[in-house]
Amino acid sequence: MISDSELDALRLSGEKVRVVRDELESNDVTGIVVAWDDEQVLIRRQNRRVVKLDRRYRYQLFSEPRQSVLEE
Repeated sequence: MISDSELDALRLSGEKVRVVRDELESNDVTGIVVAWDDEQVLIRRQNRRVVKLDRRYRYQLFSEPRQSVLEE
């Protein structure tokens, strides 16, 4: 699970993140971190819609190569 300090750094930097939910790259969510609580994270997508995602997913910078969920 991603920590509060990591989420805060991503929010302050405004960098685009990739949320890897499963093995299919087409199911990834990309956007910027807006807010979070103990269980969920709000991501603002490029079309300005907000998506609420579980904190247990893998969060990584969009500029980095995609890492598989199975690589943990």
